[in-house]
Amino acid sequence: MSTLASLANHQVRLASRPTGQPTRENWEFTTEPVAEPADGGVVVKTLYLSLDPAMRGWMNEGKSYIPPVGIGEVMRAGGVGRVLASKNDQFAVGSHVMGSLGVQEVASFSADQIKRAGLARIDLRAGSETQWLNVLGMPGMTGYFGLLDVGQPRPGETVVVSGAAGAVGQTVGQLAKIKGCRVVGIAGGRAKCDWVVSELGFDACIDYKAGAVKDGLKEHCPQGVDIYFDNVGGEILDTVLTRINRKARIIICGAISQYNNTTPVQGPKNYLSLLVNRARMEGIVVFDYADRYPLAVAELAGYLKDGRMKSKEDVVDGGVQAFPETLLKLFTGENFGKLVLKVAQD
Repeated sequence: MSTLASLANHQVRLASRPTGQPTRENWEFTTEPVAEPADGGVVVKTLYLSLDPAMRGWMNEGKSYIPPVGIGEVMRAGGVGRVLASKNDQFAVGSHVMGSLGVQEVASFSADQIKRAGLARIDLRAGSETQWLNVLGMPGMTGYFGLLDVGQPRPGETVVVSGAAGAVGQTVGQLAKIKGCRVVGIAGGRAKCDWVVSELGFDACIDYKAGAVKDGLKEHCPQGVDIYFDNVGGEILDTVLTRINRKARIIICGAISQYNNTTPVQGPKNYLSLLVNRARMEGIVVFDYADRYPLAVAELAGYLKDGRMKSKEDVVDGGVQAFPETLLKLFTGENFGKLVLKVAQD
Protein backbone atom coordinates (compact mmCIF):
# COMPACT_ATOMS: atom_id res chain seq x y z
CA MET A 1 0.00 0.00 0.00
CA SER A 2 1.26 3.49 -0.87
CA THR A 3 2.60 5.55 2.00
CA LEU A 4 1.01 8.63 0.38
CA ALA A 5 -2.47 7.13 0.66
CA SER A 6 -2.17 7.20 4.47
CA LEU A 7 -1.44 10.96 4.51
CA ALA A 8 -4.00 13.70 5.10
CA ASN A 9 -3.14 17.11 3.64
CA HIS A 10 -4.32 19.97 5.88
CA GLN A 11 -4.72 23.21 3.94
CA VAL A 12 -5.61 26.87 4.49
CA ARG A 13 -7.81 28.43 1.79
CA LEU A 14 -8.98 32.01 1.27
CA ALA A 15 -12.66 32.04 2.26
CA SER A 16 -13.34 35.78 1.82
CA ARG A 17 -11.45 38.96 0.97
CA PRO A 18 -10.42 40.89 4.10
CA THR A 19 -11.35 44.48 4.80
CA GLY A 20 -8.46 45.94 6.75
CA GLN A 21 -6.54 43.39 8.80
CA PRO A 22 -7.27 39.72 7.95
CA THR A 23 -9.05 37.68 10.63
CA ARG A 24 -9.45 33.93 11.16
CA GLU A 25 -12.90 34.20 9.53
CA ASN A 26 -11.23 35.02 6.18
CA TRP A 27 -9.79 31.48 6.08
CA GLU A 28 -11.19 28.01 5.52
CA PHE A 29 -9.37 24.94 6.86
CA THR A 30 -9.69 21.88 4.64
CA THR A 31 -8.31 18.35 4.52
CA GLU A 32 -7.63 16.35 1.36
CA PRO A 33 -6.13 12.93 0.61
CA VAL A 34 -2.72 12.78 -1.07
CA ALA A 35 -2.47 11.02 -4.44
CA GLU A 36 0.51 9.55 -6.26
CA PRO A 37 2.10 11.96 -8.76
CA ALA A 38 1.26 11.65 -12.46
CA ASP A 39 4.04 11.18 -15.03
CA GLY A 40 6.43 14.14 -14.76
CA GLY A 41 4.90 15.19 -11.45
CA VAL A 42 6.18 15.44 -7.91
CA VAL A 43 4.75 15.45 -4.36
CA VAL A 44 6.45 17.61 -1.73
CA LYS A 45 6.13 17.61 2.07
CA THR A 46 6.09 21.22 3.30
CA LEU A 47 8.66 21.90 6.04
CA TYR A 48 8.73 25.71 6.31
CA LEU A 49 6.62 28.50 4.81
CA SER A 50 7.67 32.07 4.14
CA LEU A 51 5.27 34.69 5.53
CA ASP A 52 5.61 37.98 3.65
CA PRO A 53 3.90 41.39 3.63
CA ALA A 54 3.09 40.87 -0.07
CA MET A 55 0.57 38.19 0.97
CA ARG A 56 -1.81 40.92 2.10
CA GLY A 57 -1.92 42.32 -1.44
CA TRP A 58 -2.51 38.87 -2.95
CA MET A 59 -5.77 38.61 -0.96
CA ASN A 60 -7.26 41.68 -2.66
CA GLU A 61 -9.32 41.64 -5.83
CA GLY A 62 -7.86 43.75 -8.60
CA LYS A 63 -5.05 44.10 -11.10
CA SER A 64 -1.53 43.73 -9.76
CA TYR A 65 1.83 42.25 -10.78
CA ILE A 66 0.43 38.79 -9.97
CA PRO A 67 -3.20 37.53 -10.05
CA PRO A 68 -5.00 37.59 -6.69
CA VAL A 69 -5.57 34.36 -4.80
CA GLY A 70 -9.04 33.15 -5.78
CA ILE A 71 -11.78 32.56 -3.23
CA GLY A 72 -11.58 28.88 -2.27
CA GLU A 73 -7.96 28.52 -3.40
CA VAL A 74 -5.11 27.37 -1.17
CA MET A 75 -3.35 30.52 0.06
CA ARG A 76 -0.25 31.28 -1.98
CA ALA A 77 3.05 31.01 -0.07
CA GLY A 78 6.67 30.25 -0.84
CA GLY A 79 8.17 27.40 1.08
CA VAL A 80 10.85 24.78 1.50
CA GLY A 81 10.05 21.08 1.50
CA ARG A 82 11.26 17.56 0.88
CA VAL A 83 10.25 15.40 -2.08
CA LEU A 84 8.01 12.53 -0.93
CA ALA A 85 7.26 10.99 -4.34
CA SER A 86 8.51 11.76 -7.83
CA LYS A 87 7.97 10.76 -11.43
CA ASN A 88 10.33 13.48 -12.62
CA ASP A 89 14.05 12.92 -13.19
CA GLN A 90 14.86 16.45 -11.96
CA PHE A 91 13.58 15.75 -8.43
CA ALA A 92 14.83 12.74 -6.51
CA VAL A 93 12.83 11.42 -3.56
CA GLY A 94 14.32 12.83 -0.34
CA SER A 95 15.83 15.91 -2.01
CA HIS A 96 15.03 19.42 -0.72
CA VAL A 97 13.21 21.95 -2.88
CA MET A 98 11.81 25.45 -2.68
CA GLY A 99 8.98 27.10 -4.57
CA SER A 100 5.37 28.18 -4.28
CA LEU A 101 4.08 25.37 -2.08
CA GLY A 102 1.01 27.12 -0.66
CA VAL A 103 -0.24 27.03 2.93
CA GLN A 104 -0.65 23.25 3.11
CA GLU A 105 1.18 20.25 4.50
CA VAL A 106 1.66 18.50 1.16
CA ALA A 107 2.03 20.15 -2.27
CA SER A 108 1.40 18.13 -5.42
CA PHE A 109 2.58 19.34 -8.80
CA SER A 110 1.91 18.10 -12.30
CA ALA A 111 4.68 18.39 -14.90
CA ASP A 112 3.38 21.75 -16.19
CA GLN A 113 2.79 23.16 -12.68
CA ILE A 114 6.41 22.65 -11.64
CA LYS A 115 7.71 25.61 -13.65
CA ARG A 116 4.81 27.87 -12.70
CA ALA A 117 5.48 27.17 -9.02
CA GLY A 118 9.19 27.95 -9.48
CA LEU A 119 10.02 24.59 -7.94
CA ALA A 120 13.78 24.17 -7.71
CA ARG A 121 16.22 21.96 -5.84
CA ILE A 122 18.20 23.59 -3.07
CA ASP A 123 21.56 22.74 -1.58
CA LEU A 124 21.50 22.75 2.22
CA ARG A 125 25.29 23.06 2.22
CA ALA A 126 24.83 26.65 1.00
CA GLY A 127 22.38 27.53 3.77
CA SER A 128 19.77 26.11 6.13
CA GLU A 129 16.13 25.56 5.16
CA THR A 130 15.11 28.86 6.75
CA GLN A 131 18.02 30.76 5.15
CA TRP A 132 16.69 29.55 1.79
CA LEU A 133 13.50 31.48 2.63
CA ASN A 134 15.48 34.56 3.69
CA VAL A 135 18.84 35.70 2.28
CA LEU A 136 18.95 32.89 -0.30
CA GLY A 137 15.23 33.12 -1.06
CA MET A 138 12.71 35.65 -2.32
CA PRO A 139 13.57 38.40 0.24
CA GLY A 140 17.27 38.07 -0.54
CA MET A 141 16.62 38.16 -4.28
CA THR A 142 14.41 41.24 -3.81
CA GLY A 143 17.08 43.03 -1.81
CA TYR A 144 19.88 42.00 -4.17
CA PHE A 145 18.28 43.07 -7.46
CA GLY A 146 16.47 46.06 -5.95
CA LEU A 147 19.67 47.50 -4.54
CA LEU A 148 22.13 46.54 -7.27
CA ASP A 149 20.00 46.83 -10.43
CA VAL A 150 17.62 49.64 -9.49
CA GLY A 151 19.69 51.46 -6.85
CA GLN A 152 23.08 51.08 -8.56
CA PRO A 153 25.10 51.92 -5.42
CA ARG A 154 28.55 53.47 -5.63
CA PRO A 155 31.18 53.31 -2.86
CA GLY A 156 30.84 56.18 -0.40
CA GLU A 157 27.16 56.83 -1.09
CA THR A 158 24.60 56.98 1.74
CA VAL A 159 21.91 54.29 1.65
CA VAL A 160 18.82 54.44 3.89
CA VAL A 161 16.73 51.29 4.39
CA SER A 162 13.31 51.17 6.08
CA GLY A 163 12.14 47.92 7.62
CA ALA A 164 15.83 47.42 8.30
CA ALA A 165 15.40 44.45 10.65
CA GLY A 166 12.96 42.70 8.32
CA ALA A 167 13.69 40.08 5.70
CA VAL A 168 14.47 42.35 2.74
CA GLY A 169 15.94 45.18 4.80
CA GLN A 170 18.60 43.07 6.49
CA THR A 171 19.93 41.84 3.13
CA VAL A 172 19.86 45.32 1.56
CA GLY A 173 21.81 46.93 4.40
CA GLN A 174 24.47 44.25 4.64
CA LEU A 175 24.92 44.16 0.87
CA ALA A 176 25.21 47.96 0.71
CA LYS A 177 27.98 47.80 3.34
CA ILE A 178 29.81 45.11 1.34
CA LYS A 179 29.59 47.42 -1.71
CA GLY A 180 31.26 50.25 0.25
CA CYS A 181 28.28 52.44 1.19
CA ARG A 182 27.34 54.23 4.39
CA VAL A 183 24.13 52.54 5.61
CA VAL A 184 21.43 53.94 7.88
CA GLY A 185 18.49 51.74 8.85
CA ILE A 186 15.01 52.64 10.07
CA ALA A 187 13.35 50.07 12.36
CA GLY A 188 10.81 49.84 15.16
CA GLY A 189 12.11 49.63 18.72
CA ARG A 190 15.45 49.91 20.44
CA ALA A 191 16.20 46.16 20.33
CA LYS A 192 15.86 45.97 16.55
CA CYS A 193 17.90 49.14 16.04
CA ASP A 194 20.69 47.89 18.31
CA TRP A 195 20.77 44.54 16.51
CA VAL A 196 20.92 46.16 13.07
CA VAL A 197 23.99 48.16 14.13
CA SER A 198 25.82 45.67 16.37
CA GLU A 199 25.09 42.44 14.48
CA LEU A 200 24.53 43.51 10.86
CA GLY A 201 27.09 46.32 10.82
CA PHE A 202 24.86 49.22 9.74
CA ASP A 203 26.42 52.61 10.52
CA ALA A 204 23.31 53.78 12.37
CA CYS A 205 19.64 52.90 12.88
CA ILE A 206 16.72 55.24 13.56
CA ASP A 207 13.85 54.10 15.81
CA TYR A 208 10.65 55.23 14.08
CA LYS A 209 8.61 54.20 17.15
CA ALA A 210 10.39 56.94 19.09
CA GLY A 211 9.21 59.45 16.47
CA ALA A 212 12.80 60.24 15.62
CA VAL A 213 12.90 59.80 11.83
CA LYS A 214 13.27 63.46 10.80
CA ASP A 215 15.92 64.28 13.42
CA GLY A 216 17.64 60.92 12.93
CA LEU A 217 18.06 61.52 9.21
CA LYS A 218 19.54 64.97 9.91
CA GLU A 219 21.99 63.46 12.39
CA HIS A 220 22.99 60.29 10.55
CA CYS A 221 22.78 61.48 6.93
CA PRO A 222 24.55 64.87 7.12
CA GLN A 223 25.52 64.56 3.44
CA GLY A 224 21.94 63.67 2.40
CA VAL A 225 20.52 60.41 1.03
CA ASP A 226 21.71 58.92 -2.28
CA ILE A 227 19.64 55.71 -2.22
CA TYR A 228 16.46 55.00 -0.27
CA PHE A 229 15.18 51.41 -0.19
CA ASP A 230 11.55 51.73 0.87
CA ASN A 231 9.65 48.86 2.48
CA VAL A 232 7.08 50.88 4.41
CA GLY A 233 5.67 53.83 2.44
CA GLY A 234 3.55 56.44 4.21
CA GLU A 235 5.06 59.15 6.39
CA ILE A 236 8.54 57.65 6.46
CA LEU A 237 8.80 57.81 2.66
CA ASP A 238 7.65 61.45 2.80
CA THR A 239 10.26 62.31 5.40
CA VAL A 240 13.13 60.67 3.52
CA LEU A 241 12.14 62.53 0.33
CA THR A 242 13.00 65.80 2.10
CA ARG A 243 16.62 64.62 2.52
CA ILE A 244 17.49 63.18 -0.90
CA ASN A 245 20.47 64.29 -2.96
CA ARG A 246 20.65 65.17 -6.62
CA LYS A 247 20.27 62.04 -8.81
CA ALA A 248 19.06 60.02 -5.80
CA ARG A 249 17.44 56.63 -6.45
CA ILE A 250 14.34 55.59 -4.48
CA ILE A 251 13.49 51.89 -4.71
CA ILE A 252 9.83 51.11 -4.00
CA CYS A 253 9.74 47.56 -2.69
CA GLY A 254 6.68 47.68 -0.45
CA ALA A 255 4.43 49.83 1.70
CA ILE A 256 3.62 47.75 4.78
CA SER A 257 2.28 50.81 6.62
CA GLN A 258 -0.53 50.97 4.03
CA TYR A 259 -1.48 47.34 3.40
CA ASN A 260 -4.37 47.07 5.85
CA ASN A 261 -5.79 50.53 5.13
CA THR A 262 -9.54 50.76 4.76
CA THR A 263 -9.05 54.21 3.19
CA PRO A 264 -7.13 54.82 -0.07
CA VAL A 265 -3.37 54.27 0.01
CA GLN A 266 -1.52 57.46 0.94
CA GLY A 267 0.88 58.43 -1.82
CA PRO A 268 4.01 60.58 -1.40
CA LYS A 269 3.21 64.21 -0.59
CA ASN A 270 6.80 65.32 -1.15
CA TYR A 271 7.23 63.84 -4.62
CA LEU A 272 8.27 67.20 -6.08
CA SER A 273 11.61 66.59 -4.38
CA LEU A 274 12.18 64.11 -7.23
CA LEU A 275 11.86 66.97 -9.69
CA VAL A 276 14.05 69.41 -7.79
CA ASN A 277 16.78 66.79 -7.28
CA ARG A 278 16.46 65.12 -10.70
CA ALA A 279 15.93 61.91 -8.73
CA ARG A 280 14.05 58.78 -9.76
CA MET A 281 11.65 56.43 -8.01
CA GLU A 282 11.28 52.91 -9.37
CA GLY A 283 9.44 49.79 -8.26
CA ILE A 284 11.01 46.35 -7.83
CA VAL A 285 9.10 43.09 -8.42
CA VAL A 286 11.44 40.18 -7.82
CA PHE A 287 9.85 37.82 -10.37
CA ASP A 288 11.29 39.99 -13.17
CA TYR A 289 14.76 38.68 -12.26
CA ALA A 290 13.94 34.95 -12.02
CA ASP A 291 16.43 33.92 -14.72
CA ARG A 292 19.25 35.52 -12.70
CA TYR A 293 18.44 34.06 -9.26
CA PRO A 294 21.28 31.49 -9.42
CA LEU A 295 23.87 34.29 -9.83
CA ALA A 296 22.51 36.15 -6.81
CA VAL A 297 22.28 32.97 -4.71
CA ALA A 298 25.91 32.12 -5.49
CA GLU A 299 27.13 35.58 -4.43
CA LEU A 300 24.99 35.79 -1.28
CA ALA A 301 25.83 32.21 -0.23
CA GLY A 302 29.50 33.20 -0.45
CA TYR A 303 28.89 36.13 1.92
CA LEU A 304 27.03 33.85 4.37
CA LYS A 305 29.89 31.38 4.28
CA ASP A 306 32.67 33.91 4.87
CA GLY A 307 30.70 35.66 7.62
CA ARG A 308 30.19 38.97 5.82
CA MET A 309 26.43 38.47 5.89
CA LYS A 310 24.01 37.16 8.52
CA SER A 311 20.53 35.76 8.06
CA LYS A 312 18.08 36.08 10.97
CA GLU A 313 14.78 34.21 10.89
CA ASP A 314 11.87 34.44 13.33
CA VAL A 315 10.52 30.87 13.23
CA VAL A 316 7.07 30.12 14.63
CA ASP A 317 6.49 26.39 15.24
CA GLY A 318 2.74 26.03 14.84
CA GLY A 319 1.85 24.18 11.65
CA VAL A 320 -0.66 25.43 9.08
CA GLN A 321 -3.33 25.93 11.78
CA ALA A 322 -1.27 28.79 13.20
CA PHE A 323 -1.04 30.61 9.84
CA PRO A 324 -3.76 33.29 10.39
CA GLU A 325 -2.37 34.58 13.69
CA THR A 326 1.28 34.24 12.66
CA LEU A 327 0.73 36.30 9.50
CA LEU A 328 -0.51 39.22 11.62
CA LYS A 329 2.90 39.50 13.33
CA LEU A 330 4.12 41.17 10.13
CA PHE A 331 1.70 44.07 10.48
CA THR A 332 2.21 44.68 14.21
CA GLY A 333 6.01 44.61 13.83
CA GLU A 334 6.24 41.69 16.29
CA ASN A 335 8.50 39.62 14.07
CA PHE A 336 12.24 40.02 14.55
CA GLY A 337 13.89 38.94 11.32
CA LYS A 338 12.36 36.99 8.46
CA LEU A 339 9.02 35.52 9.55
CA VAL A 340 8.83 31.77 8.90
CA LEU A 341 6.13 29.25 9.84
CA LYS A 342 7.39 25.76 10.64
CA VAL A 343 4.94 23.22 9.24
CA ALA A 344 6.69 19.91 9.87
CA GLN A 345 9.87 18.31 11.16
CA ASP A 346 12.21 17.18 8.39
